[in-house]
Amino acid sequence: MTLRVEDLACARGPAQILAGVTFAVAPGEALILRGANGSGKTTLLRTLAGLTPPLAGKIIAAPDTIAYAAHADGLKAQLSVGENLAFWAGVFGTQDTDAAIDAFHLGPLLDRRAGEMSAGQKRRLSLARLLVTGRPIWCLDEPTVSLDAENVARFAAAVTAHLGSGGSAIIATHIDLGLPQAQTLDITQFVAKRIRVDDPFAEAMI
Repeated sequence: MTLRVEDLACARGPAQILAGVTFAVAPGEALILRGANGSGKTTLLRTLAGLTPPLAGKIIAAPDTIAYAAHADGLKAQLSVGENLAFWAGVFGTQDTDAAIDAFHLGPLLDRRAGEMSAGQKRRLSLARLLVTGRPIWCLDEPTVSLDAENVARFAAAVTAHLGSGGSAIIATHIDLGLPQAQTLDITQFVAKRIRVDDPFAEAMI
């Protein structure tokens, strides 16, 4: 299903950050979000993922189709790599973790506790969780942070395979991932004046 965003307005804390955001991402397509630091890329992704309610506009997508990967790795430090993947596979009702392990070359690390890994290894495990969600729309916030060149290539290959299987991705990144069927959206055009809003549920993040 195509993800459609129509005239979306987003807030961070008490301030409106974005207004009039409109785009569509079809199956097999990627949308690369560009914009200066603080322009609202994270705010937009959190709104798409349902973590921050929109102030106005529509997000049109089937229920339970969006998986979100944030700045934080979101791992259980006391669990091993294999246990982390099995946990998330259970949460999302999937079974097979082999594809995730292979995509990010996690086989040699399966028995290592997440809390004992390097920043790059943690990021690989965090991204591998996307493959066990079974969700077709990936929203990714600076996913290549802490990755070396070899693992950036692994990530790009995983996204390319996801697109090839009919998935889609919205990615905030400053690097060229060489993805097929990728559009670019500069969200600077949607930056709103910092208008204070009465929204007790808005998150103080950008």
